[in-house]
Amino acid sequence: MTGAATRPEIPRGVWALGFVSLFMDVSSEMIHSLLPLFLVTGLGASVALVGVMEGAAEATAAIVKIFSGWLSDRLGHRKWLAVAGYGLGALTKPVFPLAVTPLEVFAARFADRVGKGIRGAPQDALVADIAPEAVRGAAFGLRQSLDTIGAFAGPLIAIGLMLALAGDMRAVFTWAVVPAAIAVALLVFGVEEPRPDPAAPKRPAPIRFGEIRDMGAPFWSVTAVGVVFTLARFSEAFLVLRARDVGLPLTLAPLVMVVMNIVYALVATPAGRLSDRLDRRLVLAAGLGVLILADVVLALAPSLWGLALGVALWGLHMGLTQGVLAAMVADAAPVRLRGTAFGMFNLASGLSLLVASALAGALWSAFGPAATFAAGGGFAIVALAGLAALLRRTPPATPSADPV
Repeated sequence: MTGAATRPEIPRGVWALGFVSLFMDVSSEMIHSLLPLFLVTGLGASVALVGVMEGAAEATAAIVKIFSGWLSDRLGHRKWLAVAGYGLGALTKPVFPLAVTPLEVFAARFADRVGKGIRGAPQDALVADIAPEAVRGAAFGLRQSLDTIGAFAGPLIAIGLMLALAGDMRAVFTWAVVPAAIAVALLVFGVEEPRPDPAAPKRPAPIRFGEIRDMGAPFWSVTAVGVVFTLARFSEAFLVLRARDVGLPLTLAPLVMVVMNIVYALVATPAGRLSDRLDRRLVLAAGLGVLILADVVLALAPSLWGLALGVALWGLHMGLTQGVLAAMVADAAPVRLRGTAFGMFNLASGLSLLVASALAGALWSAFGPAATFAAGGGFAIVALAGLAALLRRTPPATPSADPV
């Protein structure tokens, strides 16, 4: 009885996928923690242009995810789509140190996000395929924690290289190629995909409207909350620009991402485990409350200490929400449409991020940083109200089965 009551361990494949994310995030954040300042101070881009560029890049990833998720369902194989996506991301890294105009940065960022779109939904669905239902929240939380360890290790490495290389951002970008290559190799040789069920029916080639309809009301409720939530959570590039605004030296700018991602990594796995025991929506609601507080602090922060508090709160809300949202999608979607469901969810939230980042950049250029974060707080309040309505009207989602 004791053995039967014990929760299963998180499978080795989930750990391996987490380390793949870790190394790719080291590479990406070595670049992204400096990229907003590289664009603004090095290439002469405006803050509004940075907002549009970041939003468009993330929306591109979201659009690609719907097709990669569906294709992984259609083929019954997810790993090699993820390999293709990670490989494309790795190939874009050498472009950043060679860029001489914002257009070249945008092209590299666009291709990198296409790679993220190719790998994103299949990788999420692969985690759900590998992890037993009883530890699904913990599995997504672990993957998110390892991903986030990479997200704060990357900026730390960037700071060390900036100090060692006399502030040469291009040289830092060049070193980012190494962890990207490690991530691809680890995915190829370290992850074994579960065999597809031979009894499962083959799906027809096109994405059909009926399949989207079959996602069901619980899935679309999660997606609706995710869309409004993403309007409040615009690109982290604005955190880096806010740091410059309050006087953080250029060499130390990546510290913003370090602080955020340390908190994020520490919280994501416990939050995932907690969501396995409670209604996941309660954990998500707590994260939205923290986001509102983070926006207030960042709007009013007069000093580096205020900035540090706001950034730490931002990391706390990320840890409370990102893995939990992924687990909620996995719970609500039919198993045979899981890849497509992650693609649809990421499409909706990615388009929302495009709008959010463009709006954030426009507000910053017109009215200053306080207006940007105040608008984010307003959207977070709307998302929290929608989640409260969802809690009142519907029971918590349980893992979906396919219709017989």
